[in-house]
Amino acid sequence: MENNTVAQKLEALVKLQSIDTKLDQLKKLRGDLPEEVQDLEDELAGYNTRLSRFNTELSELEESINSNKAGIKESEKLITKYNEQQKNVRNNREFDAITKEVELQELEIQILEKKIKEAGENIEKKKEEIADLENLIKERNADLDSKKKELEEILSDSQEEEQKLNSDREKATKKIEDKLLVYYNKLRANLSNGLAVVNVKRGAAEGCNIIIPPQKIAEIKEKKKIVIDEHSGRILADVDAEEEVQEKPKRTSRRKKA
Repeated sequence: MENNTVAQKLEALVKLQSIDTKLDQLKKLRGDLPEEVQDLEDELAGYNTRLSRFNTELSELEESINSNKAGIKESEKLITKYNEQQKNVRNNREFDAITKEVELQELEIQILEKKIKEAGENIEKKKEEIADLENLIKERNADLDSKKKELEEILSDSQEEEQKLNSDREKATKKIEDKLLVYYNKLRANLSNGLAVVNVKRGAAEGCNIIIPPQKIAEIKEKKKIVIDEHSGRILADVDAEEEVQEKPKRTSRRKKA
């Protein structure tokens, strides 16, 4: 919705700036807490993913031990079988062949026992890693709970006020033409203090304290067009009344008549 006069446009912008400044102050009260909470949540998500991977690796190691133990039992059965067959061989060739099979199975048992030992050592290491990670997750969860509680307390104190300000802001933006609102929002986003609409005080623009030429000050007072500070891009809404310094009349001395 467009305003009929420049004065009305400036009035709407000043109101919007006032609302946004109050919202900025509420956000400042929260400080970095929202970001800290988000960072902790992201950190914990990463730790939990790692913990899930560690537990999967632990299960795989335990399964490998069970599989290797089963392999040892199978080899032992074969050795027993081959020893029985050796008793009934008909010649040296059959005896040597069976002996070779027995040796192969004995070697297989040695390999499997070595794998079981290595897996056991890896399981112990993995359990230590899991325990350390679980402790870290516990600590970070405690930090997160503390930060969330602190944030919730701040939000609960300012929630009603913030809701009202957001409602007022929505109404205020409807009174400003789209092009001007886009410029205002973009300008605010690029300014560290968020002051996009300012007055001129003592000859300088608020927010940057840059001196405004007298001719431009006169234009601001006339309110016939929207005046932009050429240095900061801020909208110069009005000029604050300056105190007039009145000179005291000089006292005249009269000569006494003789």
